Amino acid sequence: MARTKSDNVQINISISTGWKTEFETPARIYSAEEGESITFLDLMRRGIQENYQFSEQDSEEQYHSASY
Repeated sequence: MARTKSDNVQINISISTGWKTEFETPARIYSAEEGESITFLDLMRRGIQENYQFSEQDSEEQYHSASY
């Protein structure tokens, strides 16, 4: 199956185990509240998008539809 071309770029970063743990707890809470699986990476993307006020076209929906 051919993959569709995406405007997304993958980057690799390193975070401390403590940070990952701190992100996992609210990720589980958001998952329960929103009725879908939210990962700590999703929370990081949301935080970056909100902090830098990126447009909706760069939203998680585009990420999810293009990366799988």
